[in-house]
Amino acid sequence: MRSDQIIDTFRSFFHERGHHPVEGATLLPPPGDPVLFTTSGMHPLTPYLEGRRPHPQGSRLVNVQRCLRTTDLGEVGDRTHLTVFEMLGSWSLGDYGHQQSLRWGYDLLTGGFGLPPERLHATVFGGDGHLGPDTESLRTWEELGVPVERTDEDNWWSNGPTGPCGPDSEIFVWTGEGPPVSTPTGDERWVEVWNHVLMAYRRHEDGTLTPLPRPSVDTGMGLERLAALLQGKRSVYESDLFEPWSRLLPGLWGPLDGESLRIVCDHLRAGLVVIGEGVRPAPTGRGYVLRRLLRRVLALLWRGDPLRTLTDLPEELLEHTRRHFGTAPLPEEVRTVLLKEERRFRALLGRGRSVLSRPRFTNRLLTPEDYAYLHDTHGLPRELVKELRDGSLTG
Repeated sequence: MRSDQIIDTFRSFFHERGHHPVEGATLLPPPGDPVLFTTSGMHPLTPYLEGRRPHPQGSRLVNVQRCLRTTDLGEVGDRTHLTVFEMLGSWSLGDYGHQQSLRWGYDLLTGGFGLPPERLHATVFGGDGHLGPDTESLRTWEELGVPVERTDEDNWWSNGPTGPCGPDSEIFVWTGEGPPVSTPTGDERWVEVWNHVLMAYRRHEDGTLTPLPRPSVDTGMGLERLAALLQGKRSVYESDLFEPWSRLLPGLWGPLDGESLRIVCDHLRAGLVVIGEGVRPAPTGRGYVLRRLLRRVLALLWRGDPLRTLTDLPEELLEHTRRHFGTAPLPEEVRTVLLKEERRFRALLGRGRSVLSRPRFTNRLLTPEDYAYLHDTHGLPRELVKELRDGSLTG
């Protein structure tokens, strides 16, 4: 099942059950929102999930939302994590309850998408000393014949330190060879595919919880992970969503190991999407996120060959990303942004080598005060200083 078929199947399933399709929002939250980027499908719907006002398109919604998470940057490079990804979402805004959501989720995964029931496993909130276990979800999964594991903080969802939150139930799919073994927390071959959250509480600044007047249900399923599972691929980078990247990138700059290649692929793709949203590299805010992505790519590329350049990026990749995410800048504009940032980074590396060659920094371990000085005075992050000193970065 190709990714466009997956999206159509998802939307049709919920449309048949009274859900109104809504357009996905931009990656950039509205002014006044403290979050740099849209991090989840529910983020643009927060006022409605909190019950502050009714949604103009009703109490049952479905959409596809692009998201960006910097919290997962350390895990990018494995089989499943991405910086920019798309979330398939469904919502009940004070309408049906959590049990109905879980049953529909099971029906769609096993019926609409054809996943074998015996390869599913669920996790539920088991209580944490303040609130009791989510017995409703536990009972629902037991009735459906799906094995369940109880956890505590792993199954409590929130979009930040304050705001709507509640217990969630996560659905995992077994990706290993042979019959499933262990549980989702005990074996990494269980891959999370869908999260169903009961938005039942509001967390306040002092940490207390108060029940929401009308609990809602928020579900989110990563399109890239689902596509890899349904297409029998070992990683999200092998699905049709990454087809031109997996075809063109490996031979572009010579050999890169698997993890480095996945990081380069992810960060460049994410960088193109962020540039397409109008963000430009900068020392703070959203621009700094973009700068980190591009400079990490350059650092990986220059470890093998300092002459590698982002201007070699094929136009097909620029156009594919632009069309898929519906962003406006043409390839020429994107190339200009990439080239300017590449030149800035080369200049920074030159300054960094010059500074680190001074007697005060040679032939000794650097102190926290040294790293603070290098960062604050010369703009050299700790990780970059380490790479310059060990000689792994040759750009």
